[in-house]
Amino acid sequence: MSGRYAELTMYVAPRQVSVASEQWLTRVLELLQVNRRDARGLGLLELFRAPELLLAQTCGYPLLTQLRGQVQLIGRPRYEWPDSSGGTHCSVIVSRAGDSRRDLADFKGSRGVINDLNSNSGMNLFRHRLAPLQQGGQFFASVAISGAHQQSLRRVREGWADLASIDSVTFAYLAHYAPAEVAGIRIVARTASSPTLPYITALSTGREGAERIREAMNTALQQLPQVAATLGVQEVLPASEADYQKVLDYRQEAIEYGFAELA
Repeated sequence: MSGRYAELTMYVAPRQVSVASEQWLTRVLELLQVNRRDARGLGLLELFRAPELLLAQTCGYPLLTQLRGQVQLIGRPRYEWPDSSGGTHCSVIVSRAGDSRRDLADFKGSRGVINDLNSNSGMNLFRHRLAPLQQGGQFFASVAISGAHQQSLRRVREGWADLASIDSVTFAYLAHYAPAEVAGIRIVARTASSPTLPYITALSTGREGAERIREAMNTALQQLPQVAATLGVQEVLPASEADYQKVLDYRQEAIEYGFAELA
């Protein structure tokens, strides 16, 4: 096989988003004159660590806890959506609209749900926001793991959980393109801000190679204005690992409160 892997798997719903992402990737590959390699069958970490990786998007928390020194950063997106702008985003903490509890403190002892234990938006920012409110290292009576932000929303909407932390870009996509997915959902609070999810390439690509990829991504956005509008991505900004240190600072702050584990 020849070619390199290029996958954008962090935001794959609704359909308009996945279609626009594929159009963006296709144009980037054309600009770089690179053939795309079939990534089917690869797990996420396997994809991210592959020496054939050209372009992928990961989460800021595993970037530093699982991938540090193993990938080359390309940049981070500047979205323009509610609660996501200037290269930063946050998480919205949500409940059912009909829940009588109004403040976060009122949900102590309730049922939480997270998308993944290694998620910055679904777990780390959530833990940081709840840390001052926990007692004895515990806030929830139980915490379930849903596997995806959409599934966390569904569990809250259908009454299987009471509180979830949803990446603000995901929430904006669903609210804009699939409003039924957030119908009956109320935003209770917002977390601290965090750098948007980073784009990465293989470590062997090097800084100059990563810069060429970032330039191609921005050129493609300029050539495909409808794709840029659909994704809400204005440009890909430069990024460094130092930008993401904040996510580990949030983890440390939660630990200092005695809240090392959310689940």
